[in-house]
Amino acid sequence: MCGIIGLIKLNESDSAIKDIVNGLRRLEYRGYDSWGYAALNGTNILLEKKIGRISEPSLNGQSAILIGHTRWATHGGVDEANAHPHLDCNGQIAVVHNGIIENYLELRERLIKEGHTFKSQTDSEVVSHLFEKEQGSLFDRAKRIAPLLKGSFSLVVISAAHKDEIVAIKNESPLAIGIADNEIIFASDPLAFIDKTNTTIFLTEGDIAFAKKTNNKISFEFFNYILNKSVDKEQIKLNWNASETNLGDYKHYMLKEIIEQPKVMQDGIDFDSAESLANEMRGKKVIAIACGTARHSAVIGKHIFHKIAKFSLDVMMAHEFVYFVDDLDKNTVILAVSQSGETADVMECVRKAKQRGIKVISIVNVPSSTLARESEKVFYTNCGPEIAVASTKAFSNQILAFYLIAHALQGNLKSQIINIKSVIDLLSQNMSYFDLKAREIAEYLKNKNHVYMLGRGVNFPIALEGALKLKEISYIHAEGMPAGELKHGTLALIEHGTPVILLCPTDYTYYDSISNGLETKARGAYLIGISDKPHPSFNMWVQLPQLDKENEIFYPLIETIPLQLIAYHTAVLLGRDVDKPRNLAKSVTVK
Repeated sequence: MCGIIGLIKLNESDSAIKDIVNGLRRLEYRGYDSWGYAALNGTNILLEKKIGRISEPSLNGQSAILIGHTRWATHGGVDEANAHPHLDCNGQIAVVHNGIIENYLELRERLIKEGHTFKSQTDSEVVSHLFEKEQGSLFDRAKRIAPLLKGSFSLVVISAAHKDEIVAIKNESPLAIGIADNEIIFASDPLAFIDKTNTTIFLTEGDIAFAKKTNNKISFEFFNYILNKSVDKEQIKLNWNASETNLGDYKHYMLKEIIEQPKVMQDGIDFDSAESLANEMRGKKVIAIACGTARHSAVIGKHIFHKIAKFSLDVMMAHEFVYFVDDLDKNTVILAVSQSGETADVMECVRKAKQRGIKVISIVNVPSSTLARESEKVFYTNCGPEIAVASTKAFSNQILAFYLIAHALQGNLKSQIINIKSVIDLLSQNMSYFDLKAREIAEYLKNKNHVYMLGRGVNFPIALEGALKLKEISYIHAEGMPAGELKHGTLALIEHGTPVILLCPTDYTYYDSISNGLETKARGAYLIGISDKPHPSFNMWVQLPQLDKENEIFYPLIETIPLQLIAYHTAVLLGRDVDKPRNLAKSVTVK
């Protein structure tokens, strides 16, 4: 889940190194253990690698061809030797890599026997040495090398001996090409070049892309090594723009993305897509697959489908579902849920399902993603770019998608849209209040080592998501669980002052949830209620707007936001790196 970038300009420039580093900053959500870049400068390669977050480059010099990398470590520790780019023995070929080369040990041993010297413990370095031993243009070498590699990878390679060429190889890991005025940018995500162009080519599995400067222009060639033939690629226009990635007056992207949610929910209402996915589901066994936050949205969706449409939805973690996919029959539909549309575990399931002739539909935020391109029908959550590693607005719009699809299954979608919009309006009216209460609760939580979040029914996966948000950005241990499970073990951990956050709106779960909250209170818990109704047991209370009985199923759209804000403010008080929490990356493109 590293971020890679490659740049070929028509003319050499003093600003090229700054351009490549600025592009890397836009990819830093993919990993920030270390970073580096390589730039062709005459017959030399300028190389700089650093540990930690991306800072200003130290090197200067004119260049027209460069590559860069921001790392999330998989093979080898976090040090300069393992940081990318990696060079060959002679320092003439440089490579950046995202993904995993599964057969790297076999290739490495063979190369060492042939006399090659390695400087890192990474799987990536084998590629620079493979290019070193081949002859011909970078394009010709890539055609011979790509079939030797096993795994998921995207690669960009440059050579001091080929000062007008750059080549990229893509298999499973994402890679896009931005076509701008007098320059071409290769990147893991179009966000890297969204300030320069929205004209994009997306590479597919087995593609090799070769760019070369000739006759005062940059020309392209494409070859697919799996098909063993030249291919044509379509240019498309993205509907994202650079202004959506500006931080504005906010201190962190996470806060910006939390506050944006009422607006992006309005933008996420899509009748046609909801009806389209519902039509694909009727009369079928539907299994939702997802990971992390997206899986929590799918579990909420399971409850929503049951309550609204009496429709059974199975939900599985993608990394576990892959062990079951071979037993599916063709009456099954896979509903893949993902923000990025690049999650490796999800994509493995999707590919295996499609090989068995099983239909794949999806809920995804990124229209240009691999998942979107490989799905038969797609509900785009339409959140715009989500920069913070901790997902917030994408999660809420995934939930919104499940509401819309459920009502489409029920056959009353258009009649329900007034209710959905009224709930969104209530959320907008309460954002400032939720923020104020979250700050108060964060002051209590900041000194605690453990937090428990409880909910029943549709509120249980909200508790899971609230706990995930708190632990991933504040580093406080937090556990979300069904309130009814509390007495089956976890109650042993409740002692005087232990924070317990109870999700108990006055829906069909209210009285049972209150009973579980009282059980924790009797053991000394500090009980924080998230509810539209006060209760004497609450030490602190976040008041939700009250929904009538007909609309109580919509509470998850509202109660999610206080939990996101509690996590955010707790992390800020603890001095955490809110947008880029340690050890995590947003787009998980390795299994």
